[in-house]
Amino acid sequence: MVDLFKEIIPSILQSKKHVLETEEDVKSYTPFVVNRALSYHVDCLPYANNMNQYAFLDKDMQYNYYLHSIRSMKRKFQSWQTADKIEDLKCVKTYFKYSNEKAKQALRILNKQQIESIKKLTDIGGVKN
Repeated sequence: MVDLFKEIIPSILQSKKHVLETEEDVKSYTPFVVNRALSYHVDCLPYANNMNQYAFLDKDMQYNYYLHSIRSMKRKFQSWQTADKIEDLKCVKTYFKYSNEKAKQALRILNKQQIESIKKLTDIGGVKN
């Protein structure tokens, strides 16, 4: 059984070696996760969007499409966005009245103390679990 993040995605992005050989390997392919991982790379985004439109295709067909369509190259690691960052983004957008893009740029230069103070200032109350 092949690993999704150590073998399948790197085979699509870099090695171009077909790794889905058995039926068990095909079962380990998760289209949603692969589409999401590829969508973080700008050059792979059109392919991921196209595959979202054809989500009904077999897993093996989706994998082969990516394997033969995406150019092989070393790409910078893109970490997945977490819920905490999204909450911070909302606070910065509210506080500064910024768009998404400007708020993302502001988050890069703000330190943790500044973000915490912005969170306190933009807290509108409510029941917390």
